[in-house]
Formats: sequence, structure tokens, C-alpha cells
Amino acid sequence: MAARSSPKLLKNLRFLHTQSPSISNSTGSSLNLLEKLTPSIPKASTTSSVENLNFDDGERLFSSMSTSQLLKSTFNLHLVSFDPVVDVGIRVMRSSLMEKKVFRGVLLELIKRTVYDHFCAGENVEEASKTLQRLWDVGLRGILDYGLEDASDNHGCDRNLEEFLNTINTASLLPPSSVSFSCVKITAICPIYLLERVSDLLRWKQKNPLFNLPWKLDSLPFLCDSSPLYHTTSEPCPLTDQEERDLQLALQRLMRLCEKCQETNLPLLVDAEYTSVQPAIDYLTYTAAIRFNDDENPIVFGTIQAYLRDAKERLVQAIEGAEKRGISMGFKLVRGAYMTRETELASSLGVASPIHGCIQDTHECYNECASFMLEKIALGHGSVVLATHNLESGKVAAAKAEELMIGKGNLKLQFSQLKGMADGLSLGLRNAGFNVSKYLPFGPVEKVMPYLLRRAEENRGLLSASTLDRQLMRGELKRRLKVAIMGGEGDKIMAQG
Repeated sequence: MAARSSPKLLKNLRFLHTQSPSISNSTGSSLNLLEKLTPSIPKASTTSSVENLNFDDGERLFSSMSTSQLLKSTFNLHLVSFDPVVDVGIRVMRSSLMEKKVFRGVLLELIKRTVYDHFCAGENVEEASKTLQRLWDVGLRGILDYGLEDASDNHGCDRNLEEFLNTINTASLLPPSSVSFSCVKITAICPIYLLERVSDLLRWKQKNPLFNLPWKLDSLPFLCDSSPLYHTTSEPCPLTDQEERDLQLALQRLMRLCEKCQETNLPLLVDAEYTSVQPAIDYLTYTAAIRFNDDENPIVFGTIQAYLRDAKERLVQAIEGAEKRGISMGFKLVRGAYMTRETELASSLGVASPIHGCIQDTHECYNECASFMLEKIALGHGSVVLATHNLESGKVAAAKAEELMIGKGNLKLQFSQLKGMADGLSLGLRNAGFNVSKYLPFGPVEKVMPYLLRRAEENRGLLSASTLDRQLMRGELKRRLKVAIMGGEGDKIMAQG
């Protein structure tokens, strides 16, 4: 049954009602009726075809969401779609006002009740588990992510590792198959400065194959001719003895995570970052993959960012390298989240941006990478998580999967969207029978704030482009309101009769 609306949610609806000229003023008296609607929760279909990938039927798409949930989602999506609101929020969060205890407490509480609740799963793993359970009840899975940012020393890395391990332990106690992946940011378990140093050395070796790296272990290829190497303009100094020990500690942390994931049969997604540290991340990821991906179901998944010009070349060479070794490699495909950072850095160095010149090229690269992975899956090689909020990419991939006769229950193909984003796409893919997960960052509000600020800065276009979801949700709210009004009129007629 759908939960009844709180007074605060009714207030939000009244706000939307007063702000939207398309909703008649005569509907104000029907708000209580609207909140009484309790749409039933459907089970995810296992026999439907891509023809069921219908994004026009809001009633079916959002049948598993209560009116209260729709109201709150619509309000928050409107809030984050306005650049001035995002700009003011970012400035305030980074201002000296945050040093004032009273102001800080009020602001964090406001954030928690709006954008935090919308995009995050809770302040701790217990709250995140409840969010995941609600998703599981409506046919969606979850990807638990303790929302940490970069670590600066080994102490911080060790503390973060324990949080990641605790997340995996908790996931193992949840309903079977409700959690599709755990995930890790290498920047949280290896000091960021060390990743920069290692990346410099790896790039220099790409330029000069005879350059000796005595600490380097066996790995899959991770740089190619089209990779951005401009970060490293001269030969870097070798790692110091302490840096080599720290690198070994970082690798041991990653191996502990992989071992725990292997024990619990829970694959591990390794997130991608900015190009200045990505070579080291890929090196560590592929080193772990060689050890743990020794059967057809990979434990370790890397991430490919399709907005990078070298994305497909690196994906192809990594998959082919894995096939030659007789191991299976899994990848998460994303478009990318560091456009501003990458473009500004390249410009400051007087070189071309590593990112595609236009959004259409990024879309084409994403779809080509997805098609390549789907063809590999059809042949029995590799696994892929198609992490996309783009409606057309979802449709193209779903059609390709059906063309290749990849079964809807095949766990080697999964779709994923962020919590609070592209819910229409998530639910549409679910209705068509595909495996769909929502990415669930969690953690204390103050610790997750860097994640939220980065999401706000780097994904302005994505947040503004939530138009489809907002339109679909508004349409469904209007439909429910109309049903409530008509139902009320019908009750009056029956009473008069």
C-alpha cells in the first residue's frame, strides 16, 4: 500500500499547484483526495519484449510509486534543474557561513530533507538497506556505494576500507539478488598523490617502452595510442621506497575487497575518475581482475567513460587481452562526469581536450561500446553494466540485446541509473524484463557533501536534462488528480441518487 502523504509533502504539492499555470486553481480542494490514491505494485515481467519498453504510459511506469513519492521527486528535480539554485547552493556550502555552528546545522538539515534524500540512500548502511529493500519490492536491484571521496593518507585509506568491507558484509545479509554489485573508489583506498605519481610513471612507460618500472605487476593493457599522455611532459622520478610500500598497501586493500566479494559472490564495480589518475586505477583494477576473474562470471569490473576519445580503443584492447588469458572481464559503461575539469586542464596545457568534441560523438561512442560488449556477451565473453540516463541509448541497447537473443534474465547484461535520476528509464527497462539497478550512494550528510557538490557541478547538463522525467511525473500527477476529482464527483452523484 502507498504511504499517506505527510503535511510537508502536501505543502510541496500546493507549492507546485500555485507555480504551475497548467493546473487549474479549482484542483486545490482535491489535494487530499489525490493523496488517498494507493497504486498497486507490479511484479517485474520476465516474459515481456522490447515492445514493452514504453515511456509514454506514465500510469504504468509509475504504478509502483506513491503519489507522495512522485510529488517529492518532481519537486527535487525541479529544484536541481535551475542553475541559479545550484550556483547559490555550491557557493554557500563552500563559504565561511558553514563554519557557524547554528547556520551549518540548519543548512545540513535542509539539504538532508531535499537533495540528499533524493540522490542518496541514507546516512548509514542500515538506512541504505531499507532503501534497497523498497527498490527490491518493486522489481529493481541496488548497487551499494559508501559515498567517500579522495583519501590523503594510509590511515584514511584503512578507515575507508573497513567501511567498504562493512557494506559488503551487510549486502550478504539482504534478500538474495537484491544487491547486484558493491563498488569502490580507488581514490578512497589509495592516497591520491600516489595515484598521480603512478599514473605519471605508467604514461611515461607508454611513451618509452624500455622505461623500467620494477614494482609493476602483470596487468591487462590500459593505455593506447590515442590515450591522453600530456599530463606527463618529462621523465618522472622513480617511486621512493615508502611510495612503493604505500602502493603495495593499496593493492592489498583492493585484494581484500575482492576476496570478500568472491566469498559473498558479489561483483565489485571499480569507479573511474579523472584522467590524471585513471591509468593507475586501471592498472590496479586489471591486476586484480587477472587474479579473480578466472571463470565466466567476473568478480572485478572496470569502468569505461565514453566521453573520452580513447574509450572504445581501450575497451577493445582490455577485452581482447582478457580473452587471450582465458579470463572474463566485466565493465561498467558510463558517459563521464569530469567534463569541466578535463577541458580546463587540457586548455591550460595548450593541448586538445581528451573528451569528444560534441555530445553526439559521445552518444555514438557510448552506443558503439555497448554494442561491442553485447556482441561479446552473445558469444559467451564478458559482462557489462550499461549505466546510462539517456533514453535513446537505453532503447538501442535493449533492441540490440533482443536482436542477439540475450535472455532478459542474463546477469551478464544489466542496466543502471543513479538514485533519483531517470526513474522513467529504470522502470521502463524493468517493465520490459531487463535487470535494472539503482546506484545507491550513502553515508553521513557531511561526508557525502563532496559527492553531492561534485554531482551538482559536473552534471549540470544531466540535471537540467531531467526534463523527460519531470514531464512524465507531472503528467502522472495530473492523471491521478483527475481520477481523484472524477472519483469525488462520482461519489456525489451516487449519494444524490
